[in-house]
Amino acid sequence: MATPPADHAPRSWRRLLQTAGPLLGLVFVLGLLALSEEARPTLFTGRNAAIVLTQTVIVALGAIGMTLIIVSGGIDLSVGAAVAFSSVVGAKLLTAGHNSWVAGAAVVGTGALIGLANGGLIAGLRLSPFIITLGMMGVVRGGAKWISGKQAVYNPEGAGLNTLMERTNPQGLLPLPPGVWITLGLAIVAGFIMRRSVFGRHVYAVGSSEPAARLCGVRVQRVKLWLYTLAGAFFGLAGLMQQSRLAQGDPTVAVGLELDIIAAVVIGGASLNGGIGGISGSILGALLMAVLRNGTNQLGWDSYVQEIIIGAVIVMAVGLDKWRQGRAH
Repeated sequence: MATPPADHAPRSWRRLLQTAGPLLGLVFVLGLLALSEEARPTLFTGRNAAIVLTQTVIVALGAIGMTLIIVSGGIDLSVGAAVAFSSVVGAKLLTAGHNSWVAGAAVVGTGALIGLANGGLIAGLRLSPFIITLGMMGVVRGGAKWISGKQAVYNPEGAGLNTLMERTNPQGLLPLPPGVWITLGLAIVAGFIMRRSVFGRHVYAVGSSEPAARLCGVRVQRVKLWLYTLAGAFFGLAGLMQQSRLAQGDPTVAVGLELDIIAAVVIGGASLNGGIGGISGSILGALLMAVLRNGTNQLGWDSYVQEIIIGAVIVMAVGLDKWRQGRAH
């Protein structure tokens, strides 16, 4: 017997809400900020748009990697520490006389190695991702302070890496920093992999049900190892952008960055229970958070107000996810 239209319609609306929800949320936030006479004159200028897009890059890159992990049913709390450690590695290599290409590759590779360690422990020992990555956060943060001597390591003047996040036209929208275009390109590629490749389908299968994925022939532990390594590479790339933005590697930066990244992924429609989420939603979630921070800064609100608002948005996003899952069952 065919499914009645009345049953099909709610499912269609749920899928539409999951897909368009982050975009509608972004439009809603922009609309609220536009009501303020104080913020409106500068909110929609090209200069401010360039600032917001540049500020989105680091969280967006981290969100691409975190989407892989959360869709698989995992979590990674070592992101901020990985960003700090990899940026210090890059700055140390530049000061040692290596060129920007070598330093950049080492930064991304460092992030991938940290992800490989996480994935190896989680997949090999079948331990909780929360516990493993929480411990790794302390190990990597301490390692960053150790190799840097507990101080910032500055990039040499004229280093090519310094231009990745440099805005050459501070008063206009274009040209955008190369980091913005790199992030956009990688988001498109990652979205295609997640939706169209065998690996992407395996990630969703593992997040939906590990036992069912195993019965279908998915090598669950190998998938986890690869996805944590790939996510680590994205975290390393975020560290490269952080190093470029600050023109230094600092072992104390990115504290709490993992919360912003997880928030972006959850706001973007991913479920912390796994099996649901997408790259485009996570990018929009990162953009929404950048707009929130930018708008509240223009309104002159204190940083703790931003933290309260973002925390409330996270709770609302998780609550919406639970409601959506409840309705689906």
